[in-house]
Amino acid sequence: MCACKTLVRMSICSFESKIRTSAAGTLSFSVPIYLPCFPPLKALRCVPSLRRSGLFRCKQVATKSSNHTVSGAGGFLSVVAAAADYIDEGLCDESEGLPMDALEKLLTTNKEEMSRFMKMERKRETSPHKRGSSNWFPYLNVYKVGETILTSGDVLEALSPYIMETRKERLRVAVQNRTYSVCLVIEGLNDVGNASAIFRSADALGFQSVHVISFDCSKRFRENRNVSVGAEKWLDIELWDSTKECFDALKSRGYCIAATHVETKAVSVYEVDWSGPTAIVVGNETRGISKEALELADIIFSIPMKGMVESFNVSVASALIMHHALCDRTSRLGCHGDLTPLQQQILLAEFSLRHSNNAVSIVHEHSKRKVHASKL
Repeated sequence: MCACKTLVRMSICSFESKIRTSAAGTLSFSVPIYLPCFPPLKALRCVPSLRRSGLFRCKQVATKSSNHTVSGAGGFLSVVAAAADYIDEGLCDESEGLPMDALEKLLTTNKEEMSRFMKMERKRETSPHKRGSSNWFPYLNVYKVGETILTSGDVLEALSPYIMETRKERLRVAVQNRTYSVCLVIEGLNDVGNASAIFRSADALGFQSVHVISFDCSKRFRENRNVSVGAEKWLDIELWDSTKECFDALKSRGYCIAATHVETKAVSVYEVDWSGPTAIVVGNETRGISKEALELADIIFSIPMKGMVESFNVSVASALIMHHALCDRTSRLGCHGDLTPLQQQILLAEFSLRHSNNAVSIVHEHSKRKVHASKL
């Protein structure tokens, strides 16, 4: 990041400046700057540190291009600061993991608080989703800015100039390989390190939906800080107070509940058909799956063990199961990601809104300009 900021400063400082003498005898200079990769100066006002600094004294030339004339040393330094802060405050953000305390707070918050992390409007579960009719997808093609309704296309149009091309391509590839057809359910974990490792595996393998039932923070382990490296930012994490509440919701969405358990009657993970809507349930580090979960599950399966130990660590088991499900789906269906083009566009808009702290304010500003233009 420091290298990016240095490059910005060097690039801007390399432009030719013109020194002029005013009638009053004072010296001033102007620097014609063309910034194709940076936002209009008006949008740079959204950068919090720049707005707070009071340095914004730049004058924008009224042209359709991003051509700016900066008068005076203060104005010139303003553009340098603006461009550096533009990068520094996340518009070309490479996510870092949440501190473990923040991740723990995320997992122990209520559903309403968790829902604010999801930006696009979500479907209301008013009626059961028929199994086999279509794959469950939670989002509507709607983003609300006050009373104004934007589509995913509007969101992408607003944010496109502010996201680097390499980052856009990475987001597109991630969305193409995402699925909601198989989701993960974590029941009663108490190790934040295990939870964050599971999130990382889910993101890496393209499983978008993760459900957490009654996360228990009475026991805390601090050895594996920042294991998730920001994976929770890109997942849809739903919190549930009870196993029954979660399973009822999943079944209403058309999912088959497949619970992991070490017992003689359990089928092998290799015998399960992962091509249909399936919820993988993993349990507590020591107790495993609860009795209630076993009674409500449609399928009970296990990973065959070839050594002396009876089971894997829960985060390792989750990764192995998800990887096998991915391979099985690819073998049966030809691919793992199964979102329609419209669903991909909606999820790409969702990811773009999560991409940086400034994304939402930029879309709101875009919406205001659009409404103003329509009234002219």
